[in-house]
Amino acid sequence: MVIPFEREYREKFYELEEKIFDSNLWSEGQMQKTFEEKFGEYTKLGAKAVSSGGAGLLAILEYVDVKGYDVILPANTFWADARAVQIAGGNPIFADCNKSDLCLSIEDLERKVTQRTKAVIVVHIGGHIAFQIHEIAEFCEKRGIVLIEDCAHVHGGWWNGKTGGHYGIAGAYSFYATKTMPLGDGGMIVSRDKKLLDWIEKYRNYGKEVVDGHVYYRIPDGFNFRINEFTAALGIVQLERLPGIVEWKRALARKYDEIFENRVRLPEGMESGYYKYIVFDTPLKQETGQVFGPGDLGDVISGVDAEVPNSHWITEHHKCAPIYLGYENAEKSVEELKSILL
Repeated sequence: MVIPFEREYREKFYELEEKIFDSNLWSEGQMQKTFEEKFGEYTKLGAKAVSSGGAGLLAILEYVDVKGYDVILPANTFWADARAVQIAGGNPIFADCNKSDLCLSIEDLERKVTQRTKAVIVVHIGGHIAFQIHEIAEFCEKRGIVLIEDCAHVHGGWWNGKTGGHYGIAGAYSFYATKTMPLGDGGMIVSRDKKLLDWIEKYRNYGKEVVDGHVYYRIPDGFNFRINEFTAALGIVQLERLPGIVEWKRALARKYDEIFENRVRLPEGMESGYYKYIVFDTPLKQETGQVFGPGDLGDVISGVDAEVPNSHWITEHHKCAPIYLGYENAEKSVEELKSILL
C-alpha cells in the first residue's frame, strides 16, 4: 500500500522545512505552535501536540491521577489503552461493546462501575463517534467519573457539530502512519480545560517550566513526550489535506452502502471519517482485515476474567472493506466494485 502525498503538498512541506532550517529550532518552535493552533481551530478545542496517541492517553491519565483506582475501558480496543492505564498506576476494568458500533456499551459500563472507578475511556472506533457517547458522558458526569476519549480513529468524524474530544475532559488523537491523517507518528491532546492543557505543556517536556530564565521541574512524573518541528510541519500540511481525504473516503463509502446491507449504520446527523468501513458476516475477496482482532489487547488481559460476549462476537463477525486513500479500485462503478469485493 502506497501512502499518497501529492506533489502540491510535498512542495508545501518542503517550504515549511526550509523555514525550520532557517529558524534553527528543530524542536519546541513555531511549527509546533502553528500545528496546535490549526488543529485546535479544526476541532474547536484547545490542543497540545505529543509524541503519540498513546502518550496522549497516558498524559491525560496522569493528570487525572488514576493511581490505585479502577479505569473502565472497552474490551474491543487496542491494548495501548489498557497499558496506559497500568503505566499510570491504575487498574484496567474491561466493559463490553455494542454490536452496532463496536464501541463501549453504556449498559455494561453501568454494571462495571464501583466506588473504586475513577475514570472511563471511550474509544471512537473506525472513524465514527461512539453511538452512546451522550449517555456515557451524562452517566459519568452524574457519578463524578472522569471521561477520557481515545480519538485515534476519529479524524474527520463529526456528530451535530462535535468531533472527538468534546464529550469528556480530553481526547487523544493519533497520527500513526496508518491513520486517516498520517504523520508517521505523533499525537494531539484536545480539551476545553485550560488547566489540563497548561499541565500537558509541562508534562510532555520532563515537567519543565522556565521562569525568568530559570528552569524548574514542576511535575515529578513528567517525561519526554514532545513532537519535533518536522513532524509538526507535516501535520500542518496533512491537516490542510484532511477535508479532501475524508471526502474521498465518504464518496467510496456511498458506493459501498449500495453493496453491503449488513454494515455499521450511522445515526442521524453523524458523519464518519471512515478510518475503516466495517461490515458484518460478509465474505470479502479484498479486505483490510479487522479494526481489532482477538490479539490486539495483547498480554495485558492474560488471565483476566471479563464477561464481554459482544466484544468476542465482534472479533469473529466483522471485516473491513478497503477504504484507504489510494485504493486502486475506488473509481470503479458500484457494480464493478461488487464483483471485485464479493
